[in-house]
Amino acid sequence: MTLKNVLGVALGIMSAIGGFVDIGDLVFNTQAGATFGFQLLWVVVIGVVGIIVYSEMCGRVSAVAKRPVFDLVRERTGFGAGLATLIASEFVNLMTCAAEIGGVAICLQLLSGLPYRLLIPLAVLGLAVCSWALPFRWIERVFGYLGLCLLVFAVAAIRLHPSWGQVAHGFVPGSHSGASLMIYLYFVVGILGTAMSPYEVYFYSSGGVEDRWGLKELGLNKVTSIIGYALGGFLSFALIIVAGALFLPRGISPQFLGTPALAAEHALGQVGLLLAIVGMLFAVGGAAIETSFSGAYNLAQFFGWRWGKKERPAAASRFTLSLLAIFAIALLVVMTGYDPVKLTEYAVIFSVVALPLTYLPILLVANDRTYMGSKVNGKLANFLGVLYFVLILVIAVAAIPLMLLTNGGQG
Repeated sequence: MTLKNVLGVALGIMSAIGGFVDIGDLVFNTQAGATFGFQLLWVVVIGVVGIIVYSEMCGRVSAVAKRPVFDLVRERTGFGAGLATLIASEFVNLMTCAAEIGGVAICLQLLSGLPYRLLIPLAVLGLAVCSWALPFRWIERVFGYLGLCLLVFAVAAIRLHPSWGQVAHGFVPGSHSGASLMIYLYFVVGILGTAMSPYEVYFYSSGGVEDRWGLKELGLNKVTSIIGYALGGFLSFALIIVAGALFLPRGISPQFLGTPALAAEHALGQVGLLLAIVGMLFAVGGAAIETSFSGAYNLAQFFGWRWGKKERPAAASRFTLSLLAIFAIALLVVMTGYDPVKLTEYAVIFSVVALPLTYLPILLVANDRTYMGSKVNGKLANFLGVLYFVLILVIAVAAIPLMLLTNGGQG
């Protein structure tokens, strides 16, 4: 592997660590740890393997077919099924983008002390300017590298001295203790949903096309997917361990986005608190940009518009207007004053419902020799792809009933 590819892997891995944890992970992982301790760590492992499997497929499709996955959805599944996928994905993207923007405003409030409602439009303006003005490599560096401040939670997890025997036991599925079985299953669905968010694969696939990936990038795609998402999942482990070690014994329910940062303060003082808030700010901000781009990519690719960050705005005007429209609609949603944490929970659960529509076309295209030639899925990729698709169908059916039966995990 050349030095250029080594650096490319390193950049991808570091960005994945900073960008993997969005507001959904912060909410569901800390609430799961505060409710069940370390008992749900195994779910993160399953979710991380799932996103690795399908992200690798997406990257391979982009490199071989030279087309992003959503561009192939309408062609492969037909207009009706493609339109249903588009509507579901755009609805989830808008909800998620609104929740991420609310999270950015909360982090800015924690840092500045200014009113939350004032910071919402400032947050949207800042994110829109970054999306418009910064090239992809700088968006990746700024939001990915500063998101690495979230590693403070890994340090906090060690400093809190949890029972490492119980932590190890949490990686093995088994009987639960604490709240009811329905609440336990609700968090299983939520953690899987945050790990396998649809916008991640759409953004990843489109980014591969924009970077003009080819056959020589197949190895880079596989290494980045496996190591990057695995290390990103490491942050999810840290959040659950911190919440299980600190919040559960004290009966603290992390109902606010800023609550996880208190764990870093408890373990590392003011420096830990500052690093945690900065890390959350840039991780959530990066996710807001990814969801807005994902929504614009999907619209442009479905309707055959010219698209791409590297295109001049005037040349890809409908793509650019779609990007700005998603920010504008998300702004209106957040300005209603609805709690971003509750909005996040709804966004994650509805994204779970949309997962089959997201991942079935990926699985079909990755097995289609018309597009992929000899680079179709191998036996292992097909086995894992089908296995995860069955799992996705199960949790998609269960998601909304579990949310209603548990009152959003509150019992």
